[in-house]
Amino acid sequence: MGRRSERLSRQGALAGDAGEGDVIQVVSRAFDVLRCFEGHEARLGNLEISNRCGLPRSTVSRLTHTLTRMGQLVYLPRDQKYRIGPSAVAMSASMMKGAQLRSMIRQRLQEVAEQLPGTVGFVVPDRFHLVYLQFARSPSALGLHEGTGSRISMASTAAGAAYTAALAPEVGDAFINDMEREAPEAVKILRPRIEGNRQSLRERGYVTACGLWSPHINGLAVPIWSPQYQTFVVVTIGLLSAMYDEERLHAEVAPLMLALGRSLGSLMDGAEGDAFNNRISRKPVAISVHNNNKPMSSEGVNELEAGTRRARPARSLRAGDGRR
Repeated sequence: MGRRSERLSRQGALAGDAGEGDVIQVVSRAFDVLRCFEGHEARLGNLEISNRCGLPRSTVSRLTHTLTRMGQLVYLPRDQKYRIGPSAVAMSASMMKGAQLRSMIRQRLQEVAEQLPGTVGFVVPDRFHLVYLQFARSPSALGLHEGTGSRISMASTAAGAAYTAALAPEVGDAFINDMEREAPEAVKILRPRIEGNRQSLRERGYVTACGLWSPHINGLAVPIWSPQYQTFVVVTIGLLSAMYDEERLHAEVAPLMLALGRSLGSLMDGAEGDAFNNRISRKPVAISVHNNNKPMSSEGVNELEAGTRRARPARSLRAGDGRR
């Protein structure tokens, strides 16, 4: 039992299960289908889902049929498409309780966004991508339009660089090997940079990515261990490269983001047992800053369609579950 618990914890740190022999494939595929729906309003047909997941349309048809029966999806006869169903929304809501904690996280992000003309995000890993759980944006931010629920690249963003660098080396290397099977082009970007990212994290506590996602955007990110999710989450910021070159990232942005990481890390450490009971202290955590100026023909028709988804330096963390 203990060994299995350790293995599950390790899987959580990996945020990917492609290499695990005890994973039930149909469950993994069902979640792959649900991941295709990036928002409650997304509408997708079996062909679109098949293209996004890389699964045969016949397999997708069976999965969407089952997920619809379970309430995880809803079938729209007029459009011959699916959208996220009430059970998925309810499950998401129940897992995201603790509105007070989320509000406090967003408040901390906003404090930074008021100092810097960029988009500040709190992201969590979702297999080979990351998803924004909270964000804040400066009124003067240009070129960045991510919002809550947006998925971003693991390979070409500062957030992805920080997340993979924070994993213990053997866990991070296994994660990249798993990613290579599904996203080989992404690995071509990430693998050559992993050692440099790890060194940056060890020496500075953060990782930068300049012009990688876009030639016009420079990013900086700080990973934080989350007791709630048992994996690393990341706070990240994207800024126009014309305004913030790499030197300015280190000199002006890094101190503020490191302070944000410590602030959110303290919130999550204290909220692990209290977040769902509304007992989190409202006392603000000081952040020392200075001002700086995205009718069809039916495909693979199934039965339903015919009838009518405290910031700590990584080096100080335990290795047993992917931490260092």
